[in-house]
Amino acid sequence: MCYIILNIYSTGTNQAPVNQPHHLLRLNVGFIIGQSIGYHREFTFDHPQLTISSELEVSDFKGVVRIDRTQQGLVMQAKFHGNTRLDCVRCLGETVVPLQTEFDELFAFSKRSVTESGLLLPEDGHIDLEPILREYLMLEIPIQPLCRPDCKGLCAECGENLNERVCEHHT
Repeated sequence: MCYIILNIYSTGTNQAPVNQPHHLLRLNVGFIIGQSIGYHREFTFDHPQLTISSELEVSDFKGVVRIDRTQQGLVMQAKFHGNTRLDCVRCLGETVVPLQTEFDELFAFSKRSVTESGLLLPEDGHIDLEPILREYLMLEIPIQPLCRPDCKGLCAECGENLNERVCEHHT
């Protein structure tokens, strides 16, 4: 079993510049196409900070992707976790929210093997995980994030953060 760690210090002629973080989620899987059915490869990810899209930044980003060669295409099994910063809906303070996702996708060799997700293996043999990962992680973001379960919120009259101190309106 072989593990590949992708990081911003990777070298090679086809590497993206360091200031383009979306290329950190791009996998070269072209070599797997020529392998026999049942062949698999794992790719590991470990980044202290990663911007997945303009609205999603993840810290302590870790994960593993396993790609299996099948008759229909390449099956991707992925597990990722990390943290993102959001505003608490009660006190408006910044809070760190853990995110975790697992998913399986098929990148089909031809249109007749395509599943509901509609993913075709790109001709260049590179899979960009950014759009897929963004969708799955956005689904994990809570609708009403809280800094803590017992958050007292803000005073309705003066706006004081009741977690930090009690105002004259709440004695």
